[in-house]
Amino acid sequence: MLINFALASLILAFLIIILWSFNSRQYKSSSTVSSSYDAWTNEKLLEELWGEHIHLGYYSKASKRIDFRQAKIDFVHNLVHWSGLDKLPKGSRIIDIGCGIGGSSRILARDYGFDVLGITISSEQVKRAKQLTSNNLCCRFEVMDALDLQFSDGSFDGVWSVEAGAHILNKQRYADEMLRVLRPGGFLAVADWNRANYKQKSLGLIDSLIMKQLLDQWSHPEFSSIKSFSHNLLNSQYCGGKIESDDWSKFTKPSWIDSIIEGFRRLDVFIKLGPKSFLQGMREIPTILLMRMAFGSRLMQFGVFRSRG
Repeated sequence: MLINFALASLILAFLIIILWSFNSRQYKSSSTVSSSYDAWTNEKLLEELWGEHIHLGYYSKASKRIDFRQAKIDFVHNLVHWSGLDKLPKGSRIIDIGCGIGGSSRILARDYGFDVLGITISSEQVKRAKQLTSNNLCCRFEVMDALDLQFSDGSFDGVWSVEAGAHILNKQRYADEMLRVLRPGGFLAVADWNRANYKQKSLGLIDSLIMKQLLDQWSHPEFSSIKSFSHNLLNSQYCGGKIESDDWSKFTKPSWIDSIIEGFRRLDVFIKLGPKSFLQGMREIPTILLMRMAFGSRLMQFGVFRSRG
C-alpha cells in the first residue's frame, strides 16, 4: 500500500465526508469538462486567488521561498527551456492545447515572441482569455476540442499542453492530434498529472478511494501513468522522433499547500466575491489535500514530456 493505512484512514474519512456533502463533478463526457470550466471561470474565484495561471508552480530546491503566482510563471519558463521551445525563432507558430484563461499563452507570445493560438473546450475561458489579452500580443483564442484539431498536418512549430490530458478520455487520440499538427522537427511540451505505474487491482482500499475522489471531483475520466502516456506518444503514427519524459513531482508538490494558503492570504477576495465564494473555496480544499497526499506518497506523479525530432 502506498499510503500509511492508519493515518490515511483518519484523514480520508474526514475528507470524504466533506466531499459527500457536495455534488460530484464526475466525468461523463467532454461536455462535463466544459461546463465545469465555464462555471469555474464565471465564479472568478480561481482567477482572483491564483491569478492567470490555473496550473501548478515550479519550486527549485536551490531557490528561496517564492510566491505562489511567481512559481506558476517560473513553471512556464522552465518547461519552455526543458522542452527546447526556446530554440525556436520569434514568430514561430505555437498551439496551446487546454489554454485556460490564457496565462501561459500570453507568456509564450510576450516573452518569446511566438505567434500563439490557445484552444479550450470552455467558451467562457475563451471569452475571459480575450478580455485579459492585450491587442499588441500575437495571441488569440478559440473554442476547440483537443481530439479534433481543425488544422492540417504539420501546422505548428511547437505544441504546448499543460494539465489538460487528465480531462481527456482517449489518451491515444490526444497524443495523435498533438503530434499530427506538429511539423517535422518541431518541439512538443506537455505536462500533466499522472498516476503511478500500477495495475488497478494492486491498489488497496485507501488508495482506491483516494483515486476515485481525485477523478470524480474535478471531472477526470482517468489518469495516464508517465510510462503509458510516453507509450501513447511513441505509438502514434505521427511520431517522427524520440520522446523523452521526466517526473517533476518534487518541483511542483509545494503548489498544493500554497494553493490553500493563498485563500488565507487573500481573504479580501471572499469579501469582494461574496459569501458564496467562501463555500466554493471550502469545497475544493478536501480534493487539494487528497492531491497533496497522493503526490506525497507517489500514488500520483507530475509528468513532463518532450519530443526530439
